[in-house]
Amino acid sequence: QVQFVESGGGLVQPGGSLRLSCAASGSLFSMSYLGLGWYRQPPGQQRELVAGITIAGTTSYADSVKGRFTISRDIAKNTVYLQMNSLKPEDTAVYYCNSRPPGPNWGQGTQVTVSS
Repeated sequence: QVQFVESGGGLVQPGGSLRLSCAASGSLFSMSYLGLGWYRQPPGQQRELVAGITIAGTTSYADSVKGRFTISRDIAKNTVYLQMNSLKPEDTAVYYCNSRPPGPNWGQGTQVTVSS
């Protein structure tokens, strides 16, 4: 099974930037044959998909983050990134990575708080 470990979250002011990282591991795992996504769960709300990247490298984004967030991956490092710019208070959430569709193993996530 694939395991995910997210990092890079923190407290940032509105308009600021953060770069999240997610290291994936598992027996015979390779990002070259798995689509991946970044998900987030705001306080009191359900988890939602915010960005995805296919096996071919095609990216997609939720309307709420389009133009501000960028998903990328380093297959050799089995790591997926989420560059977040122009952050807004409504981006506050715990951010997770997982496959698309998501598997049963969620990491601990990384907290992103956007506040002045």
